[in-house]
Amino acid sequence: MQLTDPITILSGVGPKTAAALADLKITTIKSLLFYFPFRYDDLKSRPLAELVDQEKALFKGTVISPPVISRFGPHKIRLSVRLLIDQVAVIVSFFNQPWLKDKFEPDEEVAVYGKWNLTKKSVVGMKVITAATKNELDPIYSVNKNIRQKKLVSLIQEAYDQYHDLLPDVIPTTVRSHYRLLNDQELVRQMHFPKNQTESLQARRSAIFREFFLFELQIESLRVQNHNSDTGLQLNYDLGALKEFIQTLPFELTAAQKRVVNEICADLKDAHHMNRLLQGDVGSGKTVVAAIAMFAAVTAGFQAALMVPTEILAEQHYQKLTKLFAPLHVRVSLLTGSLKTAARNQVLTEVATGRTNIIIGTQALIQTGITYKNLGFAVIDEQHRFGVNQRRALREKGPNPDILAMTATPIPRTLAITTYGEMDISTIDELPAGRRPIQTSWLKINQANEAFAFTQRQLAAGDQAFVVAPLVSESDQVSLKNAEDLYQRLQKYFGSQTSVALLHGQMPTAEKEATMAAFTQGKIRVLVATTVVEVGVDVPEANVMIIYNADRFGLATLHQLRGRVGRGQRQAFCFLIADPQNEVAVKRMEIMTQTNDGFVLAEADLKLRGQGDIFGDKQSGIPEFRLGDPVANNNILLTARLEVQAIFKEDPKLTQTTHYELAQYLQQQQAADNFD
Repeated sequence: MQLTDPITILSGVGPKTAAALADLKITTIKSLLFYFPFRYDDLKSRPLAELVDQEKALFKGTVISPPVISRFGPHKIRLSVRLLIDQVAVIVSFFNQPWLKDKFEPDEEVAVYGKWNLTKKSVVGMKVITAATKNELDPIYSVNKNIRQKKLVSLIQEAYDQYHDLLPDVIPTTVRSHYRLLNDQELVRQMHFPKNQTESLQARRSAIFREFFLFELQIESLRVQNHNSDTGLQLNYDLGALKEFIQTLPFELTAAQKRVVNEICADLKDAHHMNRLLQGDVGSGKTVVAAIAMFAAVTAGFQAALMVPTEILAEQHYQKLTKLFAPLHVRVSLLTGSLKTAARNQVLTEVATGRTNIIIGTQALIQTGITYKNLGFAVIDEQHRFGVNQRRALREKGPNPDILAMTATPIPRTLAITTYGEMDISTIDELPAGRRPIQTSWLKINQANEAFAFTQRQLAAGDQAFVVAPLVSESDQVSLKNAEDLYQRLQKYFGSQTSVALLHGQMPTAEKEATMAAFTQGKIRVLVATTVVEVGVDVPEANVMIIYNADRFGLATLHQLRGRVGRGQRQAFCFLIADPQNEVAVKRMEIMTQTNDGFVLAEADLKLRGQGDIFGDKQSGIPEFRLGDPVANNNILLTARLEVQAIFKEDPKLTQTTHYELAQYLQQQQAADNFD
């Protein structure tokens, strides 16, 4: 008998039940035992006088009339029975559970769990509690249509009875003792079969720590492997050439930029594999830091790559870096999916032969047909837009190249620990000198003309403007502003003297590039767009941003959009046009008008939305914990992290006897390819 035994070893688990359990990610005895309830029903009986309306409770009473079954509506059945509870005749109704009729015999005592209706002195029953139930709490599990609660509980009981002696104590004894945590055997029992509220809370606290601890174990294992591995590249760059290049820049690096350049360059020269995240607010100067690092790699005799999420951003980076590196005879190439065959083949040849020093592109950089001569350094911009497999594919294009991931979405410390715990983090925490805070205003939709009138005055002074809408075209599903209608309206509003253009993701690539180029060159004064302009678009003369239906966007997106303006020396303005329908949306509008600090906004977004959707993208890599919440249980997370780090500091290879179970756990996870 082993905890890895398949679930089919239990009685009554055939192919159909096994498939239903697999949908819940239950395939082995171990995964069944650690499939914990998400809540408990309190089975303590209380007097009717203590209950409030709609409260769920256990009701004990005597059956005073036979149960009656009636039908109402299509396919709906009501089972009603009258109970005498605390000397009050109470009607208990069950819906679509006619089989419960046999549970009620006149003059017998029964217990039902349900919801109390104070006005009608009635109960909507949920289940009948049998005499076999001894505990105060009844565990409730997430199930699907093919597996019922009763069946799942029965299987868990059978598995626990047969296998509980095999549960190892994964968390070291010293750690468990210090924090008064349960061992795995007792933890599993009290999670599934708590005798009372005290046991339930104790088990949940232990289970949350265990979940965070094992996650941090995997993360720290990756960090240790990276730092202790001799398989990384050692890029011995030309320090003199690098200093000369920095001196040719048309601006002085900020102190924060200098600090992170030093951190990155130290990694490049080190023999261990570099896996670093560079985070900085919108406009903080991450791109020039990446350019310096890429140039360092080139002086060391290697190629560098920059992968970005959109073709517009790739084209923009290509234009900037080509101009920046031209005096240094560094050859930069662009590779995107829209390149014509002949141009693409030429780029592929130049990359494969090493003639290209720096290659910029979208996911085209990781496609099967591209071969690098000697890729030594790779930068992933707006890295949360890419999945784990895409990042891995880029690494595999070279002999374990050093990796620098960049994000302009500031990350709260809690999420940095869970999402990027295996990475070293560099932060640019200051903006370039002379950068003015963007003045942000919130207007109701019927006040939009005020923003347009203001924009017209700014256009006359030489500014350009973005106007962003949430939809491309009109929708029958939602009544939101769409870019096509807005484009038509603004053409009329500003007249023939002002060039207005439309940009959205559904346009052909060549048309998008031409429109963006014309806007960058100042030929287009007002650009009506969707959030396709959210990332990386840099037009120094654009100083007005108008965002329609701003309440429909998260703070991270609003901050990114606002960051498209104010990149020059003139004062910039942002108008949020919105009629928010709920309190959270109102708070988002208020916060946006109060601060330009992306880190403050990120913390606020975390509090408003929780940790699940901070980036608004499924590929963000935020782990899904079954029990723990990195925000609500932040102290437990930090404690687990510190304990894991202490263990690896003392025993990096986990060879000590007391760490045997930890080493076994990591081997099992790696064998199952459960983490990257």
